[in-house]
Amino acid sequence: MCTAPPYTEFVGVGSADVPLSDGAKRLLVGRALRSDRLHDTLLPKRIALPVFASDALSSNAYATQEILLVLSLGGLSLYSFGPWVALAVIVIYFTVVASYRQNVHAYPSGGGDYEVVATNLGPNWGVMVASALLIDYVLTVAVSISSAVANLSSALPFIGLHGTWWAVGIIFVITVLNLRGIKESGALFAVPVYFFMLSIFVMIGVAVVRLATGSELQAESANWDVIPEETFVGLALVFVVARAFSSGTTALTGIEAVSNGVPAFRRPKSKNAATTLLLLGVISMAMFTGITWLALQTGVRVTEFNKDLIGLPAGQEQKTVIVQIANAVFDNAYVPVIIITFATALILALAANTAFNGFPVLGSILARDGYLPKQLHTRGDRLAFSNGILTLSGLAIILVVIYQADVTALIQLYIIGVFVSFTLSQIGMVRHWNRHLRSETDPAARRTMVRSRIINSFGLVMTGSVLVIVLVTKFTKGAWLVVLAMPLIFLLMRAISRHYAKVREELATTDRDKMILPARVHALVLVSRIHKPTLRALAYARATRPTVLEALMVNVDDDETSALQDEWERRAIPVQLKVLDSPYREITRPILSYVKELRSDSPNDLVAVYIPEYVVGHWWEALLHNQSALRLKGRLFFSQGVMVTSVPWQLESSESVSDRDR
Repeated sequence: MCTAPPYTEFVGVGSADVPLSDGAKRLLVGRALRSDRLHDTLLPKRIALPVFASDALSSNAYATQEILLVLSLGGLSLYSFGPWVALAVIVIYFTVVASYRQNVHAYPSGGGDYEVVATNLGPNWGVMVASALLIDYVLTVAVSISSAVANLSSALPFIGLHGTWWAVGIIFVITVLNLRGIKESGALFAVPVYFFMLSIFVMIGVAVVRLATGSELQAESANWDVIPEETFVGLALVFVVARAFSSGTTALTGIEAVSNGVPAFRRPKSKNAATTLLLLGVISMAMFTGITWLALQTGVRVTEFNKDLIGLPAGQEQKTVIVQIANAVFDNAYVPVIIITFATALILALAANTAFNGFPVLGSILARDGYLPKQLHTRGDRLAFSNGILTLSGLAIILVVIYQADVTALIQLYIIGVFVSFTLSQIGMVRHWNRHLRSETDPAARRTMVRSRIINSFGLVMTGSVLVIVLVTKFTKGAWLVVLAMPLIFLLMRAISRHYAKVREELATTDRDKMILPARVHALVLVSRIHKPTLRALAYARATRPTVLEALMVNVDDDETSALQDEWERRAIPVQLKVLDSPYREITRPILSYVKELRSDSPNDLVAVYIPEYVVGHWWEALLHNQSALRLKGRLFFSQGVMVTSVPWQLESSESVSDRDR
């Protein structure tokens, strides 16, 4: 006999999405798109540029500031190194752009650095690069959003009072927009990106005109003094300048996103991606050059700590370099300064969009190859990789909260992953060209390959050198966390891969594997009371014609058990009712023990357990019913030779869900 506690209908989980929640989802992310609409989501170059370049362009909002922050450690005298540091950043930038133009032609499938390295250096190196890129994408979101909030705080101090939660809110908004799909979000984000480019170039143009006409441009901090941390000479001076250079290379973040996003371009994909990369390099470095020149021309002073800036009014926070330049160029005119401030904040916020396009695609490829959970490989309602988007958002929010949206603290974790992937990618590309040159006989094709190999070799030397500099200068400042995280993520992905490989091996069939029918089927129908769901479950179980059929009840209340037995006999139900005693009022353990006993007595028999379940239409209704079925099914699933069948009974409230889904 069998039964669950009084009124333990083994009520189920069948609370499908209710119309209200489904309506809210459609309002946020839009109507679902058919799979054959994927082509419609591909991007033209005018949209692809802001989608994939927003991170690299936005880096100009803080790259110059990070250079000056480091140089200020030695006082104002070190600012003279600013132009040389900026020049070095420009050289490495165009080197990387030229190198990645080779990548997008050679590997247009969207695997980017991961595919290049895995193909040419082996899967383990590919997974290491992937771990570096995943970290970089998360940091891109955290740094960009935190920097956007910092810029807004320069103009609107009240935002700085709750900067962390403003940052979390912005991440949430960008997440929702990306869930709507890459094309729709890209078109929406294109306007702010182009607006930022226009506002910066207008500011530079106005500055050139004013200087040419004899006007003097002076930042509010131009006459303030900087307290040096110490006097740097010899190797110490080289180290500080190298550290300033490594901070300035944050301008390179986002370049790799184009190579990861080649599949999102319209045809010809590789050509359009390479053109977008070139445009990105020219525009970004023109902005970086102009901003750095204006920062030095207007005499901007910034330090890591307010106390080191002599002249800063008590209680006032330092303004960002961009805001100080805007005040100097526009002579403190409120409207243009606010425009520059909001344009900068917008591009910084939207810089996270590059990561929201790169992380999900890379996650999907890694999931396809078995290194991440398979859920990351599937597309959502809007043909975007929704699970990847949500994962990135969650990780970025955790970082922002932990570091309280502090750009200076977060920036120390930045760039390590970028240059690890840059360097290994260039090694992979050099090996790629070497392999193809061994088999290529056409002279014209060989000349093209040799030229490409030279570009990638030069890129390898440059990015490898920068990686060493970044590691040395940033390791003790917080970068050690990233150095530690990369191998840990590598090991995690390898463990996931081993798990999937083991599962495939266990499930694989051979020619000798045949369908083997069980000797007998012992069917059990779980009963708590006699009602319509129970009768349906009994009828369904009988229809399967098992060898043995029993109704199983757990006795937790003698009176109720006796009443059910009497009614069973009165109705003359043609199924044997077996009652399991449970002195401690447990339900799951007696049933499991009985099933185990059946399996022990007849190992070749199949035990089929039928569980009547309610199907409700509202989430709150599920909370009002007992969830014994969930616990029991969870335990039975681990039992060999046991099949579990849910027999649903739809309540009236579920009809609205059924009608909506027709």
